[in-house]
Amino acid sequence: MPTRILPAGADPDAVRSLVTLLSQLPDAEPQPPVTDSTQLVDALARVAAESVDELPEVVVVHERIGPVPALELIREVALRFPAVGVILVTTDASPGLFAAAMDSGARGLVSLPLSYEELASRVQAVAQWSTGVRRHLGHGAEVPSGAGGTVVTVSGAKGGVGATLVAVQLALAAQASGRATALVDLDLQTGDVASYLDIQFRRSVADLAAITDISPRVLADALFRHDTGLALLLAPGEGERGEEVTDRVARQIVSSLRSRYEVVVVDCGAQLSGAGAAVVEMADTALLVTTPDVIAVRAAKRTVRMWDRLQIRKAEETTVVVNRHTRNTEIQPALVQRITGTALARTAVPANFKELQGVVDAGRVHELDARSTVKQALWALAGELGLVRAADEGSAGSHRGGGRGPVGFRRRKE
Repeated sequence: MPTRILPAGADPDAVRSLVTLLSQLPDAEPQPPVTDSTQLVDALARVAAESVDELPEVVVVHERIGPVPALELIREVALRFPAVGVILVTTDASPGLFAAAMDSGARGLVSLPLSYEELASRVQAVAQWSTGVRRHLGHGAEVPSGAGGTVVTVSGAKGGVGATLVAVQLALAAQASGRATALVDLDLQTGDVASYLDIQFRRSVADLAAITDISPRVLADALFRHDTGLALLLAPGEGERGEEVTDRVARQIVSSLRSRYEVVVVDCGAQLSGAGAAVVEMADTALLVTTPDVIAVRAAKRTVRMWDRLQIRKAEETTVVVNRHTRNTEIQPALVQRITGTALARTAVPANFKELQGVVDAGRVHELDARSTVKQALWALAGELGLVRAADEGSAGSHRGGGRGPVGFRRRKE
């Protein structure tokens, strides 16, 4: 059986040389190369969603791939697609890098300039390992699909547009429908998720910053289990500690959560940090919340353009959510979509602060009345995004934290 090999790298000349050598290997079936980290993960996820058996046995990652650094990309692939063997191609063959690559989940390392003998030996060994893993998992255990949980980021076009409320209610809707859900407050200096849910906490996301390998026990120690069932990873109480959470830390944390929860909702706030940028880049869905006024819509457009310039996310891959919508405002959702060039959530959240004031002031937004038009809209948005189970798979009304109200849920078709 031929060995399927997926090359990945941003340098066209290097990738061309790699593909040429791979094509010469016996029983090798090189696939069309991918040029960045997003394409690689997306390509593997698409194949895994159709058939795990069709995943390549070997992925060869060139050190110059981006925007996610090679070692962090290898870690994510190893977490999400554990039966795929990854080989790192690098100019640095030092023991230090070799150890770091193995710690990240790589199965081999090949030094540059490429040698046919070395490449053939590594590919053969990794392919045999991958085949053995799949054969083992095929006996009495289902091979992991690799897709992992769904990651949704919620960012504000500017401060005060309601991003945290949106994030909290999306997470509550997912949890209430029976899906294991984690809510992460990555608004590192001014995060308010804890205040919205009236909780006191000791551990925060900053406590994971110095940990290189986040085990289930370490992750459980950092999470706060809310009465509604939500797993919360909160922003540090001391805002200056937010600087400890780098983009590498954020990717590692979200990858760990994604492998353990069906839904991961991340509140990224309105200020772009390195950690927030990393998570927006790796998210399945990136929401940008705005209100229908000139200042907020201009801020949304500015944010979308910045994400595009920094290669974090393209405009068409971003979904705008219009909050505090009224029928008589001059700026309607369709106009927001045209101005920003983004996708648009079909569900607009109505302006009705009177419904919210009591629970917001009390810090108990999880007790928002199911008859609230704001809650109904936000839980309908969760259904639109595919974050909730279908109505016949579980009833949200049996969970603590309030009923789901008259919102029908349908699973999004992939």
